Amino acid sequence: MSTEKEQIRQLFKDKRKALSPEEAQRRSELIFRQFQVWFNSHPEIAHIHIYLPIAHQNEINTLLIRDYLLGRGNSVYTSIVKSGTLQLDTVKIDSNTIFEINKWGIPIPQNISAISPNKIQLVLIPLLAFDIKGNRIGFGKGYYDVFLSGLDGEVLKVGLSFFDPVPQIPSETHDIPLDYCITSEKVFTF
Repeated sequence: MSTEKEQIRQLFKDKRKALSPEEAQRRSELIFRQFQVWFNSHPEIAHIHIYLPIAHQNEINTLLIRDYLLGRGNSVYTSIVKSGTLQLDTVKIDSNTIFEINKWGIPIPQNISAISPNKIQLVLIPLLAFDIKGNRIGFGKGYYDVFLSGLDGEVLKVGLSFFDPVPQIPSETHDIPLDYCITSEKVFTF
């Protein structure tokens, strides 16, 4: 992994950590509004995979998006890390799903079985930073690159970011770029 990538990762971890809880929530609400407008222009999308926010990481509050999608009658999915691997098991969630916070602070759906991800049309991807070409930096474990590589190539990959893009992020052959990234100000298309 490049030193430049690590420097960008650390810079954006620090920037995100510096946001007050109130500012993170305010930006999350603005990102949610941008998502609503964008999503309403894509009525063909019915099956959406989301990530659930890790509070202590100051992640974007995707629960706003989850509740909105469930209220519209969309099918909503998330993933659970398959223990000891880089694999993510896909699970369908609904308004009755109960979550428990695991030792890493991740909300984990309870009493749910893994299903095939073949219906997924859009994946919301967690990230720390992205660039003007749609390359992204996450926490560096590679879960989402592995997950995305197993999905149909037509699946839309949408990042959510508190911050605007950087000019360039070094990419590697296994990196899968975004199709869109939604910030509090606008939707970037790549």
